[in-house]
Amino acid sequence: MIGSANLNIMIKAARKAGRSLVKDFREVENLQVSMKGAGDFVSKADIAAEKILKEELRTARPSYGWLAEEGGAEEGEDPTRRWIVDPLDGTTNFLHGLPHWAISIALEHKGKIVAGVIYDAAKDEMFFAEKGEGAWMNDQRIRVSGRHRMIESIFATGVPFGGRSDLPATLQDLARLMPACAGVRRWGSAALDMAYVAAGRYEGFWERRLNAWDLAAGIIIIKEAGGFAEAIDPEASILETGEVVCGNGTIFEHFAKVIRG
Repeated sequence: MIGSANLNIMIKAARKAGRSLVKDFREVENLQVSMKGAGDFVSKADIAAEKILKEELRTARPSYGWLAEEGGAEEGEDPTRRWIVDPLDGTTNFLHGLPHWAISIALEHKGKIVAGVIYDAAKDEMFFAEKGEGAWMNDQRIRVSGRHRMIESIFATGVPFGGRSDLPATLQDLARLMPACAGVRRWGSAALDMAYVAAGRYEGFWERRLNAWDLAAGIIIIKEAGGFAEAIDPEASILETGEVVCGNGTIFEHFAKVIRG
């Protein structure tokens, strides 16, 4: 696929940051004896990846705004466009030497996500989409799953940790969903969970208390792959609430009803 100039800028930036993270990831095992040392190292790797992304994206489009996990928000000369970036989604996996983490880049125009890239650098899987052009993984067009029975479907979520206040709601979700489906996965990267829904690997995904940079790229990739993505509160905005439920076209309505209780 030959994408727009903006999409090609995003893919180039993701690959460059991915090379940096993969190099750092190879060193993580050597640091496992010291939790503090490993944590500090991963934090530096995260910040270094964001610096690469910012240099690439803002050099190419200096007028665009910026929203990212480490660097926060910056206004651009063009108030209608901004980059929304997560340089390392799945930090805990990275810290533990688990090869399941990703770089997420989205382009927002007038409040709508118009392009997205999710790059799994450890496996060299580049998921991307832009409005009206379909969704892709590397050079292959992707579509959401065609499964239409809940009992044959696999779903993904994030299980809250560290005593977070949304744990009871998630446990209630699981109690309603698990008897009706083929399984639930918790792999530790919301961006990749959404990319996997788009690629048909999961039938759906939901989670609460996420950030805009966790979700933005996944929204358009799922929609361009033929799926649906909404806030858990159907009247709300995904990016504003940080809550999402998404799935393929045939499962979504039933799945969303289960999650919404």
